Amino acid sequence: MKRFIQGAILASSIVASSVTALAQTDGGTLVYLAQPEPPTLASYVSTSGPIGLVAPKIYEGLFDYDNEGKMVPVLAKSVDVSADGKTVTFTLQEGVTWHDGTPFTSADVKFTVMEVLSKVHPRGPNSFREVESIDTPDDVTAVFNLKNPAPYMLRALSGYESPIVPKHLLEGTDIKSADLANNPVGTGPFKFTEWKKGQYIRLDKNEAYWKEGLPHVDRVVARFVPDASTRTAAMENGEVLYTGYNGIPNIDAVRLRDRDDIDVTTDGYSMINPMALLEFNTKEGPFTDPAVRRAISNAIDRQFMIDTIFFGYGKPATSALSSSFAATGLYQPMPNYPAKGDVEAAKKILDDAGYKPDGDGVRMKAILDVIPYGEDWRRAGEYLKQALGDIGIAIELRYEDVPTWLKRVYHNYDFVMNLNYFYQLPDPVLGVHRHYGTDQIRQGTHFVNSSRYSNPTLDALLDSGAKEPDAAKRAATYKEIQEILAADMPVVNLFEMQFLTVYNTKLKGVYGSAMGPYGSFAEGWLE
Repeated sequence: MKRFIQGAILASSIVASSVTALAQTDGGTLVYLAQPEPPTLASYVSTSGPIGLVAPKIYEGLFDYDNEGKMVPVLAKSVDVSADGKTVTFTLQEGVTWHDGTPFTSADVKFTVMEVLSKVHPRGPNSFREVESIDTPDDVTAVFNLKNPAPYMLRALSGYESPIVPKHLLEGTDIKSADLANNPVGTGPFKFTEWKKGQYIRLDKNEAYWKEGLPHVDRVVARFVPDASTRTAAMENGEVLYTGYNGIPNIDAVRLRDRDDIDVTTDGYSMINPMALLEFNTKEGPFTDPAVRRAISNAIDRQFMIDTIFFGYGKPATSALSSSFAATGLYQPMPNYPAKGDVEAAKKILDDAGYKPDGDGVRMKAILDVIPYGEDWRRAGEYLKQALGDIGIAIELRYEDVPTWLKRVYHNYDFVMNLNYFYQLPDPVLGVHRHYGTDQIRQGTHFVNSSRYSNPTLDALLDSGAKEPDAAKRAATYKEIQEILAADMPVVNLFEMQFLTVYNTKLKGVYGSAMGPYGSFAEGWLE
């Protein structure tokens, strides 16, 4: 493990240095699209996608990852894992300062992990679940003491996933409501300058950045453009140079990729394993019966959604886990996931469960809350309304702004069915467990168990799967997990997503990170 990590870090350092050496000019402004506007910049509290488009330019993690998954040093220049896997020692960069001039030290790492990420971050409690304590023998050493080995933790150290935050500005505050949320202070290549609500966020070059010669551009500007056609026009005429996560609707992206000055890529998402899904309120409303949720899963033509709404980018879901986990033996295909849907099977499930249609063919009525991330999701909601109508479930669509939607779903539980997407990440412990564990019913925390699903048998299996070092035994555990979830279905997975990044070819140097649009843009430059 130690040799692998050190070799990967060295190889990635060489690649990063080579990319930087290509840049011949500095200066200019990198304007990109962030769609929609983020609710805050508190990436240590929320993993909301729009926050991720801005905050990692300000905050950094201990490591980044390249498109092959190799670890790239950031705030940590090396990591050493003990033979038993229970002691993980990070050696930190020297001479790093926060944007306000305060020195960055190991005390910031300890505070971030123990008091912030492990307590208020959506995924931190799982990522750092085994961390009992952190020792800081000096300013550039942080020693993580683990109860059990946690190799997955090393895949959760990017600036997007685990941003390191300033202890001197957060300690003693209410972290969820601290002023830092809208006036961020990080160690990253760009400093927060201005947020003009409804228009843009401006970040200026950090002249004291610890990486010599970086960043190259003078500033980055995240623009908010609600109208899809206007976003596309801005990309066509060169007003913006970059957008990810389908900020340009797929229908336009497949047309723009034929231009000489614009290109499209699916690179930069290898660490996130995104999954489109439906979340259900399992405690109240029409979807408390697992039979109804199974019927809904059977009714959906997943391939139609991919082909018609997302223009062929995606793969039908077949389980609670992404098929990407087949490489590690954890994934198993499950029943109730027909790729093209089976309406008759869905009707039979509802009939057998006693949900008979009335004279108008309606068995039940419900509101579907649609994730407010653009037109593709609106169209997906329209399709689901039609598909569920075919089995007697009359749907009304609700589409609100991001803060209202987040509050409704994760703070108030004021929903019955929610169209959403989650990142399953490189290991189920990091991205999947938060959906289903009883300990992940954390009101007010975004992108965790909003279904409030609770199953003691499943909880025990999740805990076992996180700790099991034997690959075969771990695979058997996750097969059981998937079997339970295929029957109970508090979440119905729809399809494994493929996001598109659309960019102007004059923009160089921002495509090497597996975090894609969630990267720092430190090495970006304009030809």
